[in-house]
Amino acid sequence: QLQLVESGGGLVQPGGSLRLSCAASRLTLNYHAIGWFRQAPGKEREGVSCISSTDGSTLYSDSVKGRFTVSRDTAKNTVYLQMNNLKPEDTAVYYCAGDPIQFVRCVLHEPQYEYWGQGTQVTVSS
Repeated sequence: QLQLVESGGGLVQPGGSLRLSCAASRLTLNYHAIGWFRQAPGKEREGVSCISSTDGSTLYSDSVKGRFTVSRDTAKNTVYLQMNNLKPEDTAVYYCAGDPIQFVRCVLHEPQYEYWGQGTQVTVSS
């Protein structure tokens, strides 16, 4: 069964960094647009970043632009979300998601994505 697995979450102080990983079984991530989403308590899930499978182009929400970086490691079949200068408002469960269609540009729009991981908790607090 197709599965995405996130890891790398945890507790970090404001200003700190974390790197989230998204790994897949039975899916070559390089062929698929991969999105990162997050959901804070009491809030709707929102798109954070994504990376296209066409040219590797990336998108970021305004709230994380300049602080987060999404990337791929083709050899490890893993997508990363490097999060720097974390703020308390970044606290959320973070999910990676995969588009079932190969070789498309990514968007920060949930309906594009069919495959979802179970999420990893990121807590930013002093």
